[in-house]
Amino acid sequence: MGNLLLTTGIFRTDSAIPVTDKNEGTFATRRIRSSIIYYYATSPEAGVKNARDTQKSPTLCPGSPLDVASSSDPSSPPLLSDSPSHTPVSSHSQSHSDSTSRPLLLFFSWLGAQQGAVAKYRDIYLQRGMDVLLVQSSVMHFLWPRWGLEYGSEVLKVLEEPQFLDRPVLVHSASIGGYTFTQILTHISQEPEKHAGLAQRVIGHIYDSLVVGTLEHMAIGLGKTLVPRFESLVKNAAMFYFWLFKTHTADFYNSSIHVFHNSPITTPALFFFSENDALCSPAAMENCMDLWRKRGMTVESRKWKVSTHAAHMRCHPEDYLSTLQKYLNSLKPLTIKAKM
Repeated sequence: MGNLLLTTGIFRTDSAIPVTDKNEGTFATRRIRSSIIYYYATSPEAGVKNARDTQKSPTLCPGSPLDVASSSDPSSPPLLSDSPSHTPVSSHSQSHSDSTSRPLLLFFSWLGAQQGAVAKYRDIYLQRGMDVLLVQSSVMHFLWPRWGLEYGSEVLKVLEEPQFLDRPVLVHSASIGGYTFTQILTHISQEPEKHAGLAQRVIGHIYDSLVVGTLEHMAIGLGKTLVPRFESLVKNAAMFYFWLFKTHTADFYNSSIHVFHNSPITTPALFFFSENDALCSPAAMENCMDLWRKRGMTVESRKWKVSTHAAHMRCHPEDYLSTLQKYLNSLKPLTIKAKM
């Protein structure tokens, strides 16, 4: 079994909230598919007001209703749907002609991501002159990888739409988002000529809280985060499931590991992780980064001794944002409009 697995630490069923075309004053929101949402500029100053509001917000503590990792607040419904989407791509045109020339931030969120938490990441990039395409993942995309591959193909089709074609792309993947992005990398690796344009347009990729370890390591993490009181039961059930459907799960995961290690995207990368993350083996993470460096890739990272899975920005806001800003400044095709 390989030593790298990209998934999530929060496996639960959530319902999607409705997202309609509406002007937020500085940017507009449009649902392209049931699990893909586009935030785009409606004026040259798009995103600045929202980002300023975010910067004025108090630092959140674990357990807050806007906890980046998760939330139990029923008044703040999650953004995610657990059902694979087959909704046709919308033909709605850009409301601002200059938007199609802006760089595109492709944000793969963690499972169970709350609207308020995602907004904090979204506003960072809107403020810096980028539009944001939010890609939400389902637990079934991971538990039944063939659906994950189909979903990756759907995302690729969206990125080939005229409104996104030829735009510089920056990727930011959090937790299970890294697994979803890997499914896109799989399609690019299988048909390099067909997807060469997208591969060449990705100017950088960021990975926040990837799960790194063996299948058993991941199963233990599931127990710790899903139902802590029944940690052993969840672990054993997960391992049995992976064994029972090996050709449909474990074999696919090993293939994804190979694709990720040999990613067709070789632009500068940034990793955020912590030593105490139940879903991350620091040694395995360092090994992955070393493999990329040996391939000639520029790899930066920020590791903390103590933090929270998929909540590093909440736990270490100044450190996280300064590291991110330094990385963004190194990406020459991007025009960074404001400092962290």
